[in-house]
Amino acid sequence: MVNVLFVCLGNICRSPMAEAVFRDLVKNEKLSEKIHIDSAGTSSWHVGARPHKGTLRKLEEYQISSEGMFGRQFTKEDFEKFDYVIAMDEMNIHDIYDICGESKHPKVLRLLDLTDKKADVPDPYYTGDFQETYNLVLEGCQALLEKIKREM
Repeated sequence: MVNVLFVCLGNICRSPMAEAVFRDLVKNEKLSEKIHIDSAGTSSWHVGARPHKGTLRKLEEYQISSEGMFGRQFTKEDFEKFDYVIAMDEMNIHDIYDICGESKHPKVLRLLDLTDKKADVPDPYYTGDFQETYNLVLEGCQALLEKIKREM
């Protein structure tokens, strides 16, 4: 089983979007029994909350399920449990290392570093542009799935 965790600041916009999109891609490839997917935030602001309404609308628009998704905070145990810890931006990576007491680890990646873009995924909580975030998340998730399939 390959364990993948998506991480953003609050776990209500980008990381739950990535979790849902990646889960959909994995399901379509018939790999759901081989890849476990979750998401978390580096802050505790939205623990227990459903994803942001903009995220939910965008997922619904693309007929992607958000069932059972609630905000939770990233922990040191997550770092130990997951094979891939996929951050949405550089600040998330910094916060992940602060939480788990690490300085650098190959399992921690920025989502778009797997693409030609090599950039942060903008936070639609601040930009309001959930379509741009969705497009970038989809591109990054497709690249991540290809990487995992090559390594399986």
